[in-house]
Amino acid sequence: MVSEDTTRPPPSGGDPAWETPTLQSSVRIIIVDDHPLFREALRRALETILPQAEVAECAGLDPLQEALGRSREVDLVLLDLTMPGVQGFSGLIYLRAQYPEIPIVIVSATEEPEVIRRAIHFGASGFIPKSLDLDGIGNAVRTVLSGDIWAPPDVDLDHADDRETSDLVRRLGRLTPQQMRVLMMLSEGLLNKQIAYELGVSEATVKAHVSAILQKLGVDSRTQAVIVAGRIGATGRAGG
Repeated sequence: MVSEDTTRPPPSGGDPAWETPTLQSSVRIIIVDDHPLFREALRRALETILPQAEVAECAGLDPLQEALGRSREVDLVLLDLTMPGVQGFSGLIYLRAQYPEIPIVIVSATEEPEVIRRAIHFGASGFIPKSLDLDGIGNAVRTVLSGDIWAPPDVDLDHADDRETSDLVRRLGRLTPQQMRVLMMLSEGLLNKQIAYELGVSEATVKAHVSAILQKLGVDSRTQAVIVAGRIGATGRAGG
């Protein structure tokens, strides 16, 4: 039950942590986007749609992880599909594996039906085009918060992917959250030593992750693993 008190703390200005709230809200939302102007616009839209919700902002995947590390009491994550350190659906795949209890909605400038279908296939609870108007955003957010999946009404979610894409989805789905994170870092061109430093683990642990990644993806080298990871990207086209 939402409190009748509508007092809100000052906006966090991009800080992934929430200010200490003065109201007990039933909805907590995180916006993850590397463009501060869009984050602010979306936050203001959400505050209009759900005036008693707590809305936090994160500029990327790492600040989001820090926020979720402090508290998983989050009802919804709105995730940009294209950000530094995130290749295609890799961020979505990682978050779905790491935080399966938190609904994730992709917010993207891309409106290709194939991309939208694949986002849902990879576990997104919805897909909001950045061109959507306020009423549409409200409808999408409320639909997902009620436990359903939302996509633009003109997109056929039952349309099947081709066999090659389905195979890639299956192989990537075998990776653990940490393995997916290592694969993302491999895609950025980081060396084992750099990955170990970023993750706070030993080089031996990273090597073990890389070996497991190669086995699960059915490839022989880290270069081939990066190619596999890049074959399903934000363009929505497999193999290119």
